[in-house]
Amino acid sequence: MQSSQEISSANTSEDDVRPDGRRAEVSRKLQSGNLILVGMMGSGKTTMGRALAKHLGHIFVDSDEEITKRTGVTIPHIFDVEGEAGFRQREIAAIRDLVERNNMVLATGGGAVVAEQNRAMLQQNGIVIYLKANVHDLWQRTRHDRNRPLLQTGNPHAKLTELFQQRDPLYQQVSDIVVQSGKQSVHALMLHLVDEIDTFRKKCHEN
Repeated sequence: MQSSQEISSANTSEDDVRPDGRRAEVSRKLQSGNLILVGMMGSGKTTMGRALAKHLGHIFVDSDEEITKRTGVTIPHIFDVEGEAGFRQREIAAIRDLVERNNMVLATGGGAVVAEQNRAMLQQNGIVIYLKANVHDLWQRTRHDRNRPLLQTGNPHAKLTELFQQRDPLYQQVSDIVVQSGKQSVHALMLHLVDEIDTFRKKCHEN
């Protein structure tokens, strides 16, 4: 087992327009061209992110993949060596660097919104989209996935329920747009999202 020192070091309401006191942040939010996807593990952030990026001609980045690239090891390995707290610090560092980019679709990890500084960075640097799914669908999509450290428990359905209850209010708080990632096709949901994004931009410009 590698020690934490051996893992490469990391560089350290819906459709709502923010108030006038945050005009500069709203300006960066829109002018960056960034779209940021938040939501539970299994909600489809990576799949939808790739589809959106391809449709819009943006680059696609997955924050978990970025952390893996930086460290040279898997997410479960980081959890094993450094615990969740160590992983969250690496996640904050990765997001801090990523949000400086423009014209990007960013898929964040399910727990990224837990850190207040992450929520602030996401809100300020792009339009934040919450892909919401019910716990049963999330469980169906993740139950055979061994790369989800938090779900390696005796009752992953109960763990998902607990995480959803903790995180759903934070996703709602940070998001500009909320959509249900249900039974519709990826393409249909992507087109719906494009319409929602256009509507949100128009709302911001009207204010």
